[in-house]
Amino acid sequence: MIKKRKIPMRVCIGCQQKMEKKELVRVVRTPDSEVVLDSTGKKSGRGAYICRKQDCLKKAIKGKRLEKNLQMPVDEGLLNDLAVLLDKDKGVNGP
Repeated sequence: MIKKRKIPMRVCIGCQQKMEKKELVRVVRTPDSEVVLDSTGKKSGRGAYICRKQDCLKKAIKGKRLEKNLQMPVDEGLLNDLAVLLDKDKGVNGP
């Protein structure tokens, strides 16, 4: 009998929906107190997950949810990088 593998689920900080981990983008605060995008999903540190939708990013920025989850201020440059990444994904995945 083949054992079914458990799929890790995470909550988007923008829309508060539970989704598969691989569908979300991870932002991580490293042990060196640096906030970076984590494309692998395996960097050590405190992470926050966000969907690949601009609306969720806007909600997260407006409600300061990234800062609250990471427990430190987030650089404006990182938010711009995240917005560009989400725009790029939108072009690949469609509307």
